[in-house]
Amino acid sequence: MDRETHCLDIRGRRFFLGPRTWIMGVINVTPDSFSDGGRYFDTERAVAHGLELAADGADILDVGGESTRPGSLPVPEAEELRRVVPVIGALRKRTTCLLSVDTTKAAVARAALDAGADIVNDTSAFRCDPAMPGEVARSGAGVILMHMQGTPLTMQQSPRYGDLLGEVLAFLGERIRVAEVAGIPRERIIVDPGIGFGKTFEDNLALLRRQEVFHELGRPLLLGFSRKAFLGRLLGLPSEERLEGTIAAAVLSVERGAHILRVHDVGPVVRAVRAAEAILGLGADAAAAAEISDNAVERKASDVR
Repeated sequence: MDRETHCLDIRGRRFFLGPRTWIMGVINVTPDSFSDGGRYFDTERAVAHGLELAADGADILDVGGESTRPGSLPVPEAEELRRVVPVIGALRKRTTCLLSVDTTKAAVARAALDAGADIVNDTSAFRCDPAMPGEVARSGAGVILMHMQGTPLTMQQSPRYGDLLGEVLAFLGERIRVAEVAGIPRERIIVDPGIGFGKTFEDNLALLRRQEVFHELGRPLLLGFSRKAFLGRLLGLPSEERLEGTIAAAVLSVERGAHILRVHDVGPVVRAVRAAEAILGLGADAAAAAEISDNAVERKASDVR
């Protein structure tokens, strides 16, 4: 079984997504995120957590200073800067992982990129801050464009679609065109259908079942389902006990061709994903994957400097 391969250009470095599934580790530098609110709010603890995720096999570390849980309010720009920039700066000095900043604010993106971030993860897909496309274009960074109906404050109040897959697909296609008009080449874009962002329980299951339709966009597909409420409803468990549901969604996503999985529990998910890839015949073997993908790095202590 082969997976569609895409070139990803990040600040002049070329990566090839497809031979193996990338794992993005979540670092919430917030007091109120749904899954681990407050646990890594301190800079030192957030950095230590990021280094643990890197050692566990993360390819990307996603640092966010503003919760996007349902019902959450925006964080003032100055506070978001205070939360994320020191963490990104410290991680940049100590890990070879790609670093992503989870923000909708251009000023935060600029400061994070200057501190060493490689990717901007914009959950608004450039709809929140009109300066964001220009900032990303100027920097040469990669960008993740995500679908969300409404805002974090309103998105789960009454989400509804006439054609879920068609509407999300059309939205992401239109956002890619907006990025290109702003001077961001397609090779720097990743797409995310936004599981849990303005979606019902049934919508989230449909996005997972039919995720392959988003390959029509011709860009790497990122999925973020880790510990989310729809898994809690399936399992009848709180967020910290949803690992098995997360792994089930991860294995399905490997089989359906997802390129990047954004997760909290990096180590267990990496092990499950690598086993699934071997069973499915993806990537042939570790040596072949390393030759094909510039960023395939052995996870040894010597890699963290």
